[in-house]
Amino acid sequence: MSDADASLVVFLHGVGAAGADLAPLAGPLQAFLPSAAFASPDAPDPFDGGGRSRQWFSVAGVSADNRQQRVERAREGFDRVVRAAIAERGFAGRLDRVAFFGFSQGAIMALDAIASGRWPVAAVVAASGRLPGQADPHSAAAATPALLLHGEADGTVPAEESRRAAKLLKAAGFTVETRFFARLGHSISGEGVEAAAAFLARVLNPAQLKG
Repeated sequence: MSDADASLVVFLHGVGAAGADLAPLAGPLQAFLPSAAFASPDAPDPFDGGGRSRQWFSVAGVSADNRQQRVERAREGFDRVVRAAIAERGFAGRLDRVAFFGFSQGAIMALDAIASGRWPVAAVVAASGRLPGQADPHSAAAATPALLLHGEADGTVPAEESRRAAKLLKAAGFTVETRFFARLGHSISGEGVEAAAAFLARVLNPAQLKG
């Protein structure tokens, strides 16, 4: 593996979960990304519901009116955790070789990371996510392609949220792909993982695909 081929996929878990919950996704992705490293950090804050789980921001009393403010307040903690994970694996200063793969609240934070212009990473996969409230994507990170995955039967975050996010991102100049799954709830299906793997391989390792 050459240094130029190396890449890093950072998993971003949902609320009331932990990094270890998404870490197993590295297995199926590795077949498509043989030169990739993976990181699955814990969100910075303890989950409001108790236990050892974590959250990027509190969902207690969250609404369409205050969700954007909570996401904005969560940015500092998100940036700190993600920056440390990237540096630990030797990718500091190499965001063009880093991809985010978020689920639910992790997907919200991943989309906010590029929409705000803070994280011009190589790619983002957002499963069951949304762009909250009055989000107005910033064109500074528009070179980052995004894949949005969503189950049509999602009762936690409606699939319409990914449609809305795609529309907003495209209007700001982002390249966005979407995949919707007819009977899938608030989850990532095997078909979704395969779509994500193919997307990330196409973005991170285009030369290998041509070979």
